Amino acid sequence: MNKTEKDIRIVLDFIKIYCAQKHKNVDKVFIEEYNAMLCPDCLDLARYAVKRRMACPKNPKPPCKKCDTPCYSPKFKGKIREVMKFSGIYLIKRGRLDYLLHYFK
Repeated sequence: MNKTEKDIRIVLDFIKIYCAQKHKNVDKVFIEEYNAMLCPDCLDLARYAVKRRMACPKNPKPPCKKCDTPCYSPKFKGKIREVMKFSGIYLIKRGRLDYLLHYFK
């Protein structure tokens, strides 16, 4: 798995966690390409995040929070920050210390 595929898998994992925890009472559909049950809002975010990661001009790609060329539109930038914060804390509380280390890089 290359870096781009890994980044996409991680962002999709974070979106899946966020949607499962925050949108429990929202109708969801199974998205085979992402192997996930997502609500319409989270599906839009997932598609946008994948598209933006595939189009990233940086090589090697820096963490988004440290990038000098932000590629997310304001509409999605706030949402992806909320998703990353919530899901990161969720995983750390459940023993995924590797995400804590990643956060401080």
